[in-house]
Amino acid sequence: MLTSEMILKYRIPAVAGTLFIAGCLTAATSIVVAQEAPAKIATAQRETLLQTTQSWNGKPYTHYPTGQPQLTTLKVTIAAHTSLPWHYHSIPNAVYVLSGTLTLHDRASGKTLIVHQGQAVGESVDDVHRGEAGDEPAVLLITYAGTPGVPTSVPAKGEKAEY
Repeated sequence: MLTSEMILKYRIPAVAGTLFIAGCLTAATSIVVAQEAPAKIATAQRETLLQTTQSWNGKPYTHYPTGQPQLTTLKVTIAAHTSLPWHYHSIPNAVYVLSGTLTLHDRASGKTLIVHQGQAVGESVDDVHRGEAGDEPAVLLITYAGTPGVPTSVPAKGEKAEY
């Protein structure tokens, strides 16, 4: 005959075991849900700084180099009241002025363009040019669309390297 003592003797451990297993499953589910829950999702604001098919001096971009694409982004600082050596780029690139003022000079045409802080410009390809800083250093962010082994800048004949 089953007594109430016998029921309690076997029922309490069974209930405790069931609660323990339920607790483990709840904890495991919480961990999985926490890992799967993404960070708060929001859309970003976008401002197009530059979108162009030609360089600042009006020359159209005609081609990209062939081969494996390689993007290179450089932060370049030009000291106040100094100019870079004359040089050219064989690959398309864009310059964003983080601070200061950059004056671009095209050697063949004599054209110039002043680019201020917060502005972007498409640099010339295969045209000899140089940049000049104003009254404070010009800090530039430059992104090149090239291929491995192709230099980002080539000095004009008789000039030092740009950087």
